[in-house]
Amino acid sequence: MDKAAATKSAVSPQEALIYVMVTLSAVDREMTDREMRKIGDIVNTLPIFGGFDTDRLVQVAEDCAAITREADGLHEVLAVIATALPKKLHETAYALAVEVAAADLHVEQEELRFLELLRDVLDVDALTAAAIERGARARYRTL
Repeated sequence: MDKAAATKSAVSPQEALIYVMVTLSAVDREMTDREMRKIGDIVNTLPIFGGFDTDRLVQVAEDCAAITREADGLHEVLAVIATALPKKLHETAYALAVEVAAADLHVEQEELRFLELLRDVLDVDALTAAAIERGARARYRTL
């Protein structure tokens, strides 16, 4: 079994949430410093990451990147995320993706498309998604 296949079969819910954030950040081919800081802040502060060894963050991000480089990698990583996350974390995953998208105060078309795919694969309803997105717009608004 190759490393990417081994990675896909052993992804924890915390790692899947990191995959969500890393993939959102990388989908437009530019992971900004703000996005990377936001991912680090989220992993270091949110209760869902309690007990996660933050020294593993870079390795988990690299494992995710390895999957995305495969043929049909984006859909593969979405399948890994959907498999690893229990239903109760689907909205959390979407909220974390929106946080990372909003971090650099500009959301690219590719990021919007990834959010749409994520909503579909995690079955996040339109009303919930709109509420999460509205909350992020309020938090990241500038003068």
